[in-house]
Amino acid sequence: MTDTYARTTSAWRNWAGNVTARPVRAVSPASVDELADVLRKAAEDGLRVKAVGTGHSFTATAATDGVLIRPDLLTGIREIDRTAMTVTVEAGTPLKRLNTALAREGLSLTNMGDIMEQTVAGATSTGTHGTGRDSASIAAQIRALELVTADGRVLTCSAEENAEIFAVARIGLGALGVITAVTFAVEPVFLLTAREEPMAFDKVTADFDQLVAENEHFEFYWFPHTGNCNTKRNNRSAGPAAPPGKVSGWIEDEFLSNGVFQVACSLGRAVPASIPSIAKISSRALSARTYTDIPYKVFTSPRRVRFVEMEYALPREAAVEALREVKAMVDRSPLRISFPVEVRTAPADDIALSTASGRESAYIAVHLYRGTPYQAYFTAVERIMTAHGGRPHWGKVNTRDAAYLAGVYPRFGEFTAVRDRLDPDRLFANDYLRRVLGD
Repeated sequence: MTDTYARTTSAWRNWAGNVTARPVRAVSPASVDELADVLRKAAEDGLRVKAVGTGHSFTATAATDGVLIRPDLLTGIREIDRTAMTVTVEAGTPLKRLNTALAREGLSLTNMGDIMEQTVAGATSTGTHGTGRDSASIAAQIRALELVTADGRVLTCSAEENAEIFAVARIGLGALGVITAVTFAVEPVFLLTAREEPMAFDKVTADFDQLVAENEHFEFYWFPHTGNCNTKRNNRSAGPAAPPGKVSGWIEDEFLSNGVFQVACSLGRAVPASIPSIAKISSRALSARTYTDIPYKVFTSPRRVRFVEMEYALPREAAVEALREVKAMVDRSPLRISFPVEVRTAPADDIALSTASGRESAYIAVHLYRGTPYQAYFTAVERIMTAHGGRPHWGKVNTRDAAYLAGVYPRFGEFTAVRDRLDPDRLFANDYLRRVLGD
């Protein structure tokens, strides 16, 4: 191993601070060839290997006590193909850099999640998604990927080449190899009009199917201990662009959604009894607004208040009943919940371990402020989600094991068979993967 990309390391922590790992060494390979050498050397030394992104997963999917691969030198756009309408990007590139680079070229992804701090490989490998009636997760927009396997081979995978690997590797959990490049479908940049509006819980849940059907992208947040929600509808627009004003945008997105919310969460953690009163005030603080801008400026927003999160994907038709059960559970319990509950949707896709694999889905996500005990709340919610056949987000807190997951993913065995072939010695294993995939 050369000194150009090897270094000693201390403890690694994820963004939320709930996962810590102490790898033997951390490396930052500057090329695919250097990465292949890293894998061969780790195998010779009997060390496990995990690639890490920006640590935005709440699970230990990237944790290792062996070799930690940092992708900070594997960044940038390799190619834009305007005939095929694709972009090929190095796997360590943060989504925010990809989005801004595409915008400069007059291009955009079709859909994306609500933050863009993650690396391309980290976001896709864990199934990061936004909300959409017709457009699916970030991984569903992949047209090809480059994968370095345990034996150092470099594979190009697409629907035409290594198709059986491509079918499972778009959401691969880091279990099949190390992704070094991703090719996404793109389209000419377009405008979205966002309409944000407070709405009563009973009205949102009663009209949920209609709201999803009428909007390209619909999501809402319910504030526990209240009957209040905030809704967001994003639809394509002919323009003109009308972004939020600098002052009003700062008040909504920074002062209220981050600054004031941070203070409210800190107070709630110190004095839990104050949380219901704070929730009633918070749920009325954000006013209705409408604005129009390019996609990444509408889909994404800053998230500076740190939290821990659990999210489950349910069959779309089960979402409202499950959410009502969550509300009833919170209302009758002594729990004090300072964070809103987020609800989004996705169409069915064809990725083996996608949370929307083979079924139209709705997502229910629960959060708690970092440092707040979350086990009782998450356990109660998880019990409701699993009763409806829920699939946990791969990068968010859950307690499910391989036996459960094999029952809710019809193509689970297809994934594990490819894993057995590509990584029979489990170079890329860790405790989290042993739990969710088995050994």
